[in-house]
Order: sequence, then C-alpha cells, then structure tokens
Amino acid sequence: MEFIERRKNIEEAKLLSPLTWAYIGDSVYEMFIRTELINKSNAKPHKLHIEAIKYVKAKSQAEILKKIYDDLTEEEKDVVRRGRNTENHHIAKNTNSAEYSQSTAFEALIGYLYLTKQDERLIEIFKKIQLSV
Repeated sequence: MEFIERRKNIEEAKLLSPLTWAYIGDSVYEMFIRTELINKSNAKPHKLHIEAIKYVKAKSQAEILKKIYDDLTEEEKDVVRRGRNTENHHIAKNTNSAEYSQSTAFEALIGYLYLTKQDERLIEIFKKIQLSV
C-alpha cells in the first residue's frame, strides 16, 4: 500500500479520534475486499459488488473482529476498545447498535494500522479473512 503517501506521522496518527481511524479503515478494508474479489473471480462488476457487500456489512465485520480478537496485541485491543466505545450518532440500516459498534471497532483497527504504517500487520490480519467466491 505504499502507492499512497500517508502524510501523518505515526505519533500524529495515534492521536486521531477512533472515528477518524474508522473512516479511513472503512475504505482500506473495502479496497482489500474488492481487490481480493477481482483476483479470485472473473465476475462482472455488479456481481462483484453483491459479493463485496457480504464482507463489508456491519454484521460481517463484527464477526471478523470476534474471530481475530484473541490474536490481537494489547495495543490493538486498546484501539478496538476505543473504536467500540466511541460515541457514534449514526447506525447503519440492517444492523443493531452492538454490531455497529463492533464493526466501527474493526474499521478503527484497520485504519489505525494503516495510518501508523503497520502494513505487515495489516496484511497478517487480512490473510485471516477467508473470502468464499
């Protein structure tokens, strides 16, 4: 992911709000999912979009976080806790507040790792996510 210049230094990135981490984490995660889908399938864009939704919806992200949680470092668990506990006045349709909090925590983790330039760790976590196409 070095093609994108991340201007924030690591210390500045650590001071951002968990919702900011989640904001960038959402797009980094979606880019990963979309890339994996096009690498594993010759499907047309509409079918790829339908498949991507299965992985990027709040319920799926909450389940992924539950699956990987025990393998996280203490620093990562702290990021997850902060992401989960942050006050968010928006709840996506087709989910409940608990799942939405967990998905925000997952996105915060992804965003935090991305902004703090922990690309190897990000890749380790992405490898744990099994796509079935």
